[in-house]
Amino acid sequence: MLVLFETSAGFALFKVLDESKLQKADSIFKEFESVENAGKVVQLVKFQKFKNTAEALKASAALIDSKLSKSLKKLLKKEISDKSSKDVLALSDPKLGGIIKEKFGIKCIHDSVVDELLRGIRNQVTNLVGELSDQDLKSMSLGLSHSLSRYKLKFSPDKVDTMIVQAISLLDDLDKELNTYAMRVREWYGWHFPELSKIVPDNILYAKSAKKMGVRTNAQKTDFSDFLPEELEKEIKEAAQISMGTEVSEEDIENITALCDQVIAISEYRQQLYEYLKNRMAAIAPNLTILVGELVGARLIAHAGSLLNLAKHPASTVQILGAEKALFRALKTKHETPKYGLIYHASLVGQAAPKHKGKISRVLAAKTSLAARFDSFGEGETSTELGVSGRTAVEHRLQILEGGVSHKISGTGKGKAKAEKYDNTTKVAPQYNAASDNTISMDTETPSKKEKKEKKQKKEKKEKNGTVMEETPSKKRKEPEEETNDGEKKKKKKKKDSE
Repeated sequence: MLVLFETSAGFALFKVLDESKLQKADSIFKEFESVENAGKVVQLVKFQKFKNTAEALKASAALIDSKLSKSLKKLLKKEISDKSSKDVLALSDPKLGGIIKEKFGIKCIHDSVVDELLRGIRNQVTNLVGELSDQDLKSMSLGLSHSLSRYKLKFSPDKVDTMIVQAISLLDDLDKELNTYAMRVREWYGWHFPELSKIVPDNILYAKSAKKMGVRTNAQKTDFSDFLPEELEKEIKEAAQISMGTEVSEEDIENITALCDQVIAISEYRQQLYEYLKNRMAAIAPNLTILVGELVGARLIAHAGSLLNLAKHPASTVQILGAEKALFRALKTKHETPKYGLIYHASLVGQAAPKHKGKISRVLAAKTSLAARFDSFGEGETSTELGVSGRTAVEHRLQILEGGVSHKISGTGKGKAKAEKYDNTTKVAPQYNAASDNTISMDTETPSKKEKKEKKQKKEKKEKNGTVMEETPSKKRKEPEEETNDGEKKKKKKKKDSE
């Protein structure tokens, strides 16, 4: 039996001298406690050292992907193909063993015994391989680990998705900070000019107006035409003359102006970041962007972790992605589960009526899951036909639910026949059939007569047995009414007599 062992310095091929010691996996490690015992179990056949770090990086990357590198192929071709095919090769990766078996025709094994054997070799590798020292092996392992981490980061399939995740997270943080700063500007400047808050409802325009005007007495001299319409500019100047605000110092105005600068700067940076995110989404997930938009698509990717993870989710998970708390609360309390999560903010769901939002979100989630898979596994294709066709299908479904499109009902025309049933013009008066009189015999009794006879017989039986029939509810209700009527008559007579 031959054993293939991989190190950061190169590939080592060992031969097992005594296979009887490998019968029990628990006792193998004891054989490698000393160098002498380890030399009796395995013997080095060939050690192929890497020429440089680049070759070591290629070989390690190939091993991670369970592929056969050039250096390993040379070693196996030289040492195994020349020998008989009766030898068995023990290695750590079963997938790589299948490739070696197809390439060289040698049987490869991997089990718990092989794992313990490789563990023992790793413990005594520097002693079994004379060319290696502990210090060299540590330095080579450190260098290879750094190179391999850089290689993974450079060629990672998720590296582009991280840009989207970070951008949408920063965009949400900027929105929160911008709202906080804008409300602080309104409250702070509102003490001096409270009427401006109603005239200019937009936060950015409010900050620009406060910064440019400063003290409200400067409103008549200030020109707001570069960012405000004439109507609002006129209202601001009129309100500044009759304002009920308090007087402030120049130092207060300077601090308010500095805060306005922060609001304007954050808003400009937010707009720039949104354009960056929009371009990224159009390049990475164009079909997903067409279906749900840039912001919703980026939030779905960020919530799933990456575009690859989003593509692995089924449509039912994409539909409620972002509503996990509501889902588990509903499952725990046995209530209705949520119908939508982050996908609720998509424009197609917003267009639907409240009663149709659940249906539209389900249809849109199915198309979104398909678009994410196409964008993730499309192998460089940048076609947007899938996104356009999916959006058209969802819009058509929305029109059908809203009643804007007449659609053909499948099946036969039974509905038309049912409509004729209620048409007065098609009704025909029933005719008298004289022949039916001959079929009726005089001896036959109608069902009503039979029911009366049966009731009489039951009454007679009850009277014979001594049972008394109970009074009907109608009689019980009439008696108190009669009593009340007699009492009222007596009271009226007494009143007349007294008069």
